[in-house]
Amino acid sequence: MSEPDGLLAAGGDLSIERLLLAYRSGIFPWYDEPPILWWSPDPRFVLFPSNLQVSASMRQVLRRQQFRITFNENFNGVIARCSRIARPGQSGTWITNEMRQAYMRLHEAGYAMSVESWVGDKLAGGLYGVKIGQYFFGESMFADVSNASKAAFITFVQTYAHELKMIDCQVQTDHLASLGAGFISREEFLELLNFS
Repeated sequence: MSEPDGLLAAGGDLSIERLLLAYRSGIFPWYDEPPILWWSPDPRFVLFPSNLQVSASMRQVLRRQQFRITFNENFNGVIARCSRIARPGQSGTWITNEMRQAYMRLHEAGYAMSVESWVGDKLAGGLYGVKIGQYFFGESMFADVSNASKAAFITFVQTYAHELKMIDCQVQTDHLASLGAGFISREEFLELLNFS
């Protein structure tokens, strides 16, 4: 019954229970004004940790420890910065105050997490998403300093590679494609989501 672009439903709420059910079902919220819109794109853009590609230049950035990478040290700062970053082709943000509050609740409940890149004591980049079992559902990333979000993402994947089956990137970006993400069908994506 979904639309060709992956739109499944409109309405509902952003309670912890509904969000967890949605992610476990391969669905995520994405909207800039009410009602809440729920999506499950086909194909789906994902990264399998074993497919991570780290360029020679990024290996140098990581070796030089250009950034200090932390986990869950400033979730609110990361999501706030993601909500303000200008994105090509988008006039506003889908990270509304309602979305921020919902993901803060998910973070406090132990599901949403952030990865931060620091230069000194300044937040230079990062990402956040939802981790449920062996799956990470990426939501957004930002970089105020070149390579800051890539360094955060690569460090995250390398740190959690032993326990993650799949990272859901939702929709294609050149940034994530360069790191090894690619398309799989929605059918395959849903088959891989096994929370039993």
